Amino acid sequence: MADANKYFYGLGRRKSSTARVRLTSGKGTITINDKPAEEYFSSSKYLLAKLLQPITALEHDNKFAISARVTGGGHDGQAEAIRLGIAKALVSLNEDFRSTLRRAELLGRDPREKERKKFGLKSARKQRQFTKR
Repeated sequence: MADANKYFYGLGRRKSSTARVRLTSGKGTITINDKPAEEYFSSSKYLLAKLLQPITALEHDNKFAISARVTGGGHDGQAEAIRLGIAKALVSLNEDFRSTLRRAELLGRDPREKERKKFGLKSARKQRQFTKR
């Protein structure tokens, strides 16, 4: 496996969020921006479960210590960016994990971004109400 000083890196992006994830051997602790994950995502247990999807898909619970730096976006985008970063770090740790994570659809980046507002409109697509008479 990995010795104490070696870490595996993964970069995850989603919407306007960017997550830089470090994976080391440990006891299953997760820190996000120097806070425990339970404190960082205290508003939702759903987001914590979303974070751990790559590790639970591989059935490697409590074998890795994860630290992440995440910027931009909201909580949901940040959780998905961290999830992608964890999956990429696991693949750099062991290439055999790639097929399992690919089957669980955890290695693909979601390309959807917010559509920009166009001039003359109220938002990206919303227009003034049309009056016929």
